[in-house]
Amino acid sequence: MSDLPVVNTHVHVPPNFSAFGTPTEVIEAAVAQGVRALGISNFYDQQVYARFDAEAREAGIVPLFGLEFITLDPALEADGVRVNDPANPGRIYFCGKGISPFKDKSDAAEATATEIRSGNDARAEAMVSQLTEHFTQHGVPTELDAATVAAAVAERGDVPPEWVSLQERHVARAYQEVIADLPEAEQADAVARVYGAPAKAHPGDAVATQGEIRSRLIKAGTPGFVPEVPLSFEDAYAYVLAMDGIPTYPILADGAPELSPFEWPPATLASHLVERGVYAAELIPARNRSEVVTAYVEELTAHGIIVMGGTEHNTLDRISLDPACADGPLPDAARAAFFEATCVVAAHQHLVAQGEPGYVDATGGIATGTAADAAARRAELAELGAQLIGR
Repeated sequence: MSDLPVVNTHVHVPPNFSAFGTPTEVIEAAVAQGVRALGISNFYDQQVYARFDAEAREAGIVPLFGLEFITLDPALEADGVRVNDPANPGRIYFCGKGISPFKDKSDAAEATATEIRSGNDARAEAMVSQLTEHFTQHGVPTELDAATVAAAVAERGDVPPEWVSLQERHVARAYQEVIADLPEAEQADAVARVYGAPAKAHPGDAVATQGEIRSRLIKAGTPGFVPEVPLSFEDAYAYVLAMDGIPTYPILADGAPELSPFEWPPATLASHLVERGVYAAELIPARNRSEVVTAYVEELTAHGIIVMGGTEHNTLDRISLDPACADGPLPDAARAAFFEATCVVAAHQHLVAQGEPGYVDATGGIATGTAADAAARRAELAELGAQLIGR
């Protein structure tokens, strides 16, 4: 068993859909579980980051700042290649790690941030409008609109409404609560009417019903479906660099029904990432078998790509903040690799804030600084990060 500190580079914090009720609950859970470094990785809006930063530091936790995007590669889409979104060819979930969230943005970066937020808000507004009409037409009247749903999210999360950019999970929860507010004897019939068939989940099971609402009323071909508004991969990559971050690829692997030919075998993924100038990857090992995690860690690190690990916490399930595999604890080699990568991110974030070179430079290449090569630079940063985290 490794004696390394608990670190986690990927957690969604309210007002993103989260297992936690408020940002403060995230930090309280991290303290209780001995987490030494914790990475926020929200979609769409980063106004909660200052609060996360202050509360984490007060608790003695190193805050790490990340971003998550949905991007599109039209060439891969045209070829029908599924990357790390098993339902949509050409869609690539993509992250930035170690960003500078409080810096003044360039005009180009500000335009991208506005595009991300406004595109998602417009989609959410249309989605809620369509679902309200559908529920009402099928005998389950509701006056829900996007502003009402966002206000409820803000109240639950103890954040201002303007911080909220609605996600599908928020919307599904709102309509699940419409069902839950009906007399218990009427719920099953109401769900059957809006689905057009009996429910598979019991209406009293809130989490399962939310999942079924997403799959039967929000996904493609259903009454609430509104297409996502993805960034181009190139624009997301440029935005991460503009925010001083490390472009990072989140690996799905056997979290999908079938392994993606883009991702598997791990050597193939390593080649794709290096070709795209991506020298960091992340696993959410709770969805992966330990042997698969080990295979990715070994192959990617051999190609000079750091590999970190997180938990997402983007459902209501309160799993541990200490990453673990779907079939048991992290292998020691993976835990060591995750810790080293987290240290690199912490060091990058620290150095860039002081105007010094971090892990990658403004073009996305590895910034070796005074080191002899990239491997020596990673070792330098890992040592600094370990000091910052407090090994």
